[in-house]
Amino acid sequence: MNKNESSETLVSYPLVKLHLAIAVFYLLVVVLAGMSFALQFLNMYPFPGVELLSPGRVRMAHTQGVAYGWLANAFFGLIHYVIPKLTGYRVYSEKFGYVLFGVYNALVLATEALILAGHAQAIEWAETPQILDPFIALGVIGLVFNFLYPVWKARGQSYYVTVWYVTAALVWTPLVYVMGNFLPQYWLPGAGGAAITSMYIHDLVGLFVTPVGVGLSYYLLPILLRKPIYSHALSLTGFWGLAFFYPMNSVHHYLFSPIPMWAQYASIVASVGIHVVVYTVIFNFFATVQGDWRCLVNSIPVRWIAAGALCYLLTCIQCAIQVTMTAQEIIHFTDWVPGHAHLVLYGTFSFWVFAWVYYLWPRLWKTKLYSESLAEWHFWLAFVGVFVMWLDLLGAGVMQGYMWKQLVPFVDVLQATKPFWWVRMLSGIPILVSTFLFAINVYMTWKHRHEAVADESFLTAPLAGGPEQKPA
Repeated sequence: MNKNESSETLVSYPLVKLHLAIAVFYLLVVVLAGMSFALQFLNMYPFPGVELLSPGRVRMAHTQGVAYGWLANAFFGLIHYVIPKLTGYRVYSEKFGYVLFGVYNALVLATEALILAGHAQAIEWAETPQILDPFIALGVIGLVFNFLYPVWKARGQSYYVTVWYVTAALVWTPLVYVMGNFLPQYWLPGAGGAAITSMYIHDLVGLFVTPVGVGLSYYLLPILLRKPIYSHALSLTGFWGLAFFYPMNSVHHYLFSPIPMWAQYASIVASVGIHVVVYTVIFNFFATVQGDWRCLVNSIPVRWIAAGALCYLLTCIQCAIQVTMTAQEIIHFTDWVPGHAHLVLYGTFSFWVFAWVYYLWPRLWKTKLYSESLAEWHFWLAFVGVFVMWLDLLGAGVMQGYMWKQLVPFVDVLQATKPFWWVRMLSGIPILVSTFLFAINVYMTWKHRHEAVADESFLTAPLAGGPEQKPA
């Protein structure tokens, strides 16, 4: 790092603000889409007969928007913040960052529009229209280059674990995207293509969302608590466990399929082995908090991280159960699966992003958070809503599976499931309300950005650098 350049001048703060702002916008859209989709199970769909907004298309727009609009944008903004601070070097080009921001979000909007227009690709989680795939791949490669430039420049120094996780995610993501969106469509039909598709479904979460989310939390938690992470060595153990186990556990999405059984058994073993990663992260987080439990009451960002860690633990315990052949006989293709997905993508990684926004957004504008009360309501409504939804869909899935196994007529299964779908819809209401409260808080904080702050020490001190922790 240039000795004349402070830590504050390394970060492209306008890009951080842009990515976080548009991420919040996408979150509003995808939550509305999710609520609309839930209503169609109760014959209350708000857009009956509108082809562009048919439930199947809205569902795909919902999942794509969660992954690429909400989480990816938030992650890109936060990477713009943490990597320069941890490496001591700026991204390759701030101007290139603005171009990439515009191109990337234009592609996200085009993806949503084309999916609603009926041009989705027939690959699960890879529904992005074929015409956009090459441009998305190039855009992702551009983002990776811009972000990895400071990591390369700092290669002679010791890296904090956040750099390990983020770097790995940036290397894996283009490979995962190309593999999932091109190989099954053009070169590997049938069971071979299904095996590759299963890897894309899982590796999008495991090799992009997970390492970035965990790495960013390893950065934020020590700053919030003003002390080092409990064990840097343990964090690296979790990192290598992720790298070793996660790519192999994806075939568990297609158990009892024509994919060779050795691959299915290997995925089960790897899915259980991934708990090495989960338990190191959870233990490290709570061991760091140990001795300062009052921060769970006093600090909303710490509470979000702790709640996300709890969801991470529960969803991975659930995963170890559901990947067994015995459990798959019951829960495959049931509502159990979307319950699991909501707990991990909303309850874990979205919660960790919320922690970052509540910590960073006021500091970016050098003001206080507009309303602590709204933040409290956001937390409890979101936390209760996602837990009720998770438990409800788990119960629905078990009931559906046993009824199908007993060859109960499908219409009777639908009637039996309807009470669960009511709970699913009602549990979505607090999530929807909490999202609007969150967006209002973000907007009003920005609107009041010019108001004077009596004591600015809380704004500047945490921004001065990253976690004071060196690799063991």
